[in-house]
Amino acid sequence: MENFDFAAALFWAVVATGVLWIFDKLVTAKKRVPQDSDPWWVEYGAGFFPVLFVVFAVRSFAYEPYQIPSESMMPTLKVGDFILVNRWTYGLRAPLSGDVMIPISEPERGDVMVFRFPKQTNVAYIKRVVGLPGDVIELNNKRLTVNGQAVELQGVTGPEIPVRVDQFTETMGMHQFPTWRDKLRPARDGRWVVPEGEYFMMGDNRDNSNDSRFWGFVPDHLIIGQAVSVWMHWDEFFSLPSFADVRSIP
Repeated sequence: MENFDFAAALFWAVVATGVLWIFDKLVTAKKRVPQDSDPWWVEYGAGFFPVLFVVFAVRSFAYEPYQIPSESMMPTLKVGDFILVNRWTYGLRAPLSGDVMIPISEPERGDVMVFRFPKQTNVAYIKRVVGLPGDVIELNNKRLTVNGQAVELQGVTGPEIPVRVDQFTETMGMHQFPTWRDKLRPARDGRWVVPEGEYFMMGDNRDNSNDSRFWGFVPDHLIIGQAVSVWMHWDEFFSLPSFADVRSIP
């Protein structure tokens, strides 16, 4: 189910089982004699609370696994990659609202970030941070400029690069990464001024990415975390089309 919000479902499952667990500890457990078995609602409800709570805490505040079903981040991330997202890089956030509770750091240009799609917040996207709050982003004949400075790039050749694609290595701060330009697609030029508290995102597969050029900016409270590693690849897992850039792994 593309629109299923696993994080929200897990949160409410923790709340529901936690209420049952507390009620059992404070009320019903005191009335049971040692030889009595636990009632069904304790065994199948409150009994799951400790496990669900640990899973929720790890996924919400530490690391969360995702799957890549689209080509928008090619060649950096391939269809079938399983990635690990660091949930605390950009601060510890409230599970549902996304507001920062404990600040740690802020996104930097070149980071690969997972976030909730602003037009449909129960869908997760993954893109590269190109523009920070206050930045002026310009694209002219597919050449990217940030605050009047053209992003440094170098052409790359090789037999593994598709014929219809030009590949470049771009440099943003401490980040170096490959990008693709589709020779058969027209340029999507424009100029954008990034509002305060928001970010401009682009896919590395520049001409085949649904990103900030088309739907706008990403508010800070929609940030999920930073993609930090690929821990597995499995092509056969993706046999159906997807409307998201990343899928949460239950």
